[in-house]
Amino acid sequence: MLAKLKSLNLLGLEGEEVEIEVDIHRGMPKFNIVGLGDIAIQESKERVRAAIKNSGFTFPTGNIVVNLAPADLRKHGPRFDLSIALGILHVSGQVTLPEDYENKIFVGELGFTGELRGISGILPTSSKAVEKKYKEIYVPSENASEAALIQEIDVFSIKDLKQICDHLSGYQKIESFPKMQMDQFEFASDSEFDMAHIRGNEHAKRALEISAAGGHNILMNGPPGSGKTMLAKSLSTILPKLNIKEALEITKIHSIAGLTSEKNSLINKRPFRAIHHTASGVSIVGGGNPPRPGEISLTHHGVLFLDEFAEFPQKTLEVLRQPLEDGIITISRASGSCDFPARFMLIAAMNPCPCGFLGDSEKQCTCSAFQVQRYKNKISGPLLDRIDIHIQVPRVSFEKLSSIKPSESSEQIRARVQDARRIQQKRFSSDGINNNSEMTTPLVKKYCGLQEDAENFLKSAVKQMHLSGRAFYRILKLARTIADLANEENILLSHIAEAVGYRKKKD
Repeated sequence: MLAKLKSLNLLGLEGEEVEIEVDIHRGMPKFNIVGLGDIAIQESKERVRAAIKNSGFTFPTGNIVVNLAPADLRKHGPRFDLSIALGILHVSGQVTLPEDYENKIFVGELGFTGELRGISGILPTSSKAVEKKYKEIYVPSENASEAALIQEIDVFSIKDLKQICDHLSGYQKIESFPKMQMDQFEFASDSEFDMAHIRGNEHAKRALEISAAGGHNILMNGPPGSGKTMLAKSLSTILPKLNIKEALEITKIHSIAGLTSEKNSLINKRPFRAIHHTASGVSIVGGGNPPRPGEISLTHHGVLFLDEFAEFPQKTLEVLRQPLEDGIITISRASGSCDFPARFMLIAAMNPCPCGFLGDSEKQCTCSAFQVQRYKNKISGPLLDRIDIHIQVPRVSFEKLSSIKPSESSEQIRARVQDARRIQQKRFSSDGINNNSEMTTPLVKKYCGLQEDAENFLKSAVKQMHLSGRAFYRILKLARTIADLANEENILLSHIAEAVGYRKKKD
């Protein structure tokens, strides 16, 4: 007798259907798994053997062959343990599976005692099962709440091998896991920081508001202690709260990375990740075998903060150029290639020179002109060109630091940001994008028309500042965001002038 069970193999966010074929025939006792499985799959032989024995069943004596089809698809991880064990028990006559068992998906790692352990990537697995027209998925109890975020499939929460065998044999039925109602989740924002706590730096706060309203990248330049890090960390408090679609996209990526849990099955606030300058390029963009998401994907729909921007190796920074432009990163390996979304906001902070005090009002810079230029050259022109907003963050005076005059709170600023985002959502409802920074060249031409005075001003600025074509279009996107914050349908001269003011002039 032959058993054929179904599971799913993940490569990035994409899932491929895998058929687990189990056959037992006479011969010397042997247990083989074929079908391009990795080390974790080969080691499943010992996990499955122990789980079957310790769950009250008998491990069959014979030549057991397990085939993971298709044979030319590389399979990864321990997610096939449950399917292999059920197949062996069915073929050996110890468990009778229902007639429609080939129309169910089984995933999970087995422990030696037979308990089912959670696996990573369960949300994209459940999502792909729906695409493949499956109606039921059996998952470890640790993963059930995450799998149930997908409403179109029945999820069964399994504690151990004995429980699922009793259920499939009809001895003790398990009720499907309750569907997770999205209105149960409260989409939160970071409350540790608040713009009201920041004194001075009104120009920087205005730039952050524009950045949040349109999803624009920003670079802050200033001496140590001027408040750049606190400003960056406060940005997440003025970003709009996540919607359901964004939350599911983020959760899928975190699920693959193994960063979700039973108590935290849905990511409910925008990611904010700060990277140290010793981080490698692979850790930032992703990689490995199988490919795993990097920092830029883990901050999808969120904020990536690079402090001490000029201290990063230039080679590391250059890997950001393509995802900053396209909002997606493609990782290619011998086993195949996969795409991870990477639509993030880059917030970078740096000092003006190695000692940090070039142009400071109180401390004298000790760097030579050569040292300053070499320091600045660490960041390439093409990378700077992809950053929409460049601002100076000077030292804050004692009078402003000690002022008792209340500053505008994050809640007040977020209200304006959300109003601007609603305008953009309405504008792009049929274009498949979320905010102004994502506009393509045709969309810029469609939505960013200028009046004659504004067009003449921009033409003059492009010539005098030697701006590139990319900078030209990014200025238009930024001006569109400024106009949205002012609730203006048309981009006015004042909006273009402010957008140009945030652009770094070429040396």
